[in-house]
Amino acid sequence: MSDPHPASSRHLPERGDKRTFLQKVAEFIHPGPDSKDELIEVLAEAEDNEVIGAESRVMLEGVLRLADLTAGDTMVAAPRMDLVDIDAPYDELLHLVIDTAHSRFPVYSGERENIIGILLAKDLLKLQRAPELNIRALLRPAVFVPESKNLNDLLREFRSTRSHLAVVIDEFGRVAGLITIEDVLEQIVGEIEDEFDIAEDEGDIFGLADRSYRVSGDTPVDRVAEAFGVALASSDPNEEFDTIGGLIAHEIGHVPSRGEEIVLAGLRFVVLHTKGGAVRWFKVRPAAPAADDSATAG
Repeated sequence: MSDPHPASSRHLPERGDKRTFLQKVAEFIHPGPDSKDELIEVLAEAEDNEVIGAESRVMLEGVLRLADLTAGDTMVAAPRMDLVDIDAPYDELLHLVIDTAHSRFPVYSGERENIIGILLAKDLLKLQRAPELNIRALLRPAVFVPESKNLNDLLREFRSTRSHLAVVIDEFGRVAGLITIEDVLEQIVGEIEDEFDIAEDEGDIFGLADRSYRVSGDTPVDRVAEAFGVALASSDPNEEFDTIGGLIAHEIGHVPSRGEEIVLAGLRFVVLHTKGGAVRWFKVRPAAPAADDSATAG
């Protein structure tokens, strides 16, 4: 009679669970986290026990929370987008690039909703050397993603397509905003400083070659007033502001966008760079005096 359990099968190791006996006992005594929140608590304990550093914990938490965020949560809303009109003259394009300091711009034709591609700022150099070139030939394909796009999936798409910017579309197919690979990475590593981000202890008011000044939005109002020899105050006597960014936002009446400007106390403030819904830098120069009608009369 044949053996129902041949030797070839009696001694085969169990598959699927390669844990040792001691590992199973350890996990029984100290069970692992069953949820994302518990895992985050474990990371906090690991930091307290000096197993990992504070920056490592923040990054790991960012990775875990990335799955809960969508493009709609992180995008720059459509009203704050800096767009390029395909029919704009070269000088206008150049000024937009200089004033906003972006490296990529969605390009539209006719209406702002009709985005036809992405223009890289560096490609404008080709137009300068060969003005006969058609700007349409310089456009890169635009990537469109829905507001509901998970940031994990979006980051994977950015990597696979080698794209750095995507246009976000709402459920009705309208442009809702834009999102960059930097916006996604900042959810993991925190704010990524760029060439406009200068440490506070290195100064907040800088003279520029054209005799204008670059002023940080976090600069105290009193410091700006003293530096330019003017009296800066809110138009509302009941309101006081600590920073020049807060004062300007109040006077404009909304969160300023890049390129917006206002004259206050004889100074022209132009929004040069914004980040996270706040003005990071202004360009400031004395406002041109109004024309004296009496001087030109007769």
